[in-house]
Amino acid sequence: MNKSSLFDGINEKDLKKMFKCFDTRIIEYKKDTTVISNMAKNNLIGVIMEGEAVLVRYDYNGNRTILEHLEEGSVFGGIFLSSNFNEISVHTTSYSKIVMFDFDHIPKKCNKNCDYHTVLINNMLSTLAEKLQKLNERIEILTKKSTREKLLEYFENTGRRLGRKTFTLPMSYTDLADYFGVDRSALMRELKYLKDDGFIETNKKRITIINY
Repeated sequence: MNKSSLFDGINEKDLKKMFKCFDTRIIEYKKDTTVISNMAKNNLIGVIMEGEAVLVRYDYNGNRTILEHLEEGSVFGGIFLSSNFNEISVHTTSYSKIVMFDFDHIPKKCNKNCDYHTVLINNMLSTLAEKLQKLNERIEILTKKSTREKLLEYFENTGRRLGRKTFTLPMSYTDLADYFGVDRSALMRELKYLKDDGFIETNKKRITIINY
């Protein structure tokens, strides 16, 4: 059950106790299902135990921007967002099993003063630091002026994080375009140019970095 860094250092027995203490719900979702809408205005914490999802924001014209790709072990919740963010939702991109509980349980210890509670608080601080790092990486990508530069920065970050030059994209090309805030056709065109120019090789969603 322990598939997230949020639960690192908490054994299976204590994890079950914690889930009961926190009145945790484990919910299964079909692909393309909204898990939470208007997330900044609620107090829930979600942990993806199986599957994948995306953190999405829609503007007033209905344009979609993907803020974060959420994979197995990822944590999400309004606590990680500014209150100025509106219309941010979590949508599944595959069948998913998600643990949900109220954030108020984390800072407020129960009268049993369980050891795992301290561990969870420390893990939450680490999770906040990871979120900040991902945000900085995304800002770095978005500051690039061209789609080509955005793609190269993203590929470099992904390859460095995984420790290899060949990897499978964690999201569809449509979602990747929304993550960059660019048109999908422009993204696909630039991918072709990068391949033709010898920067990358592609096989569907599998990318190999050749040369920068």
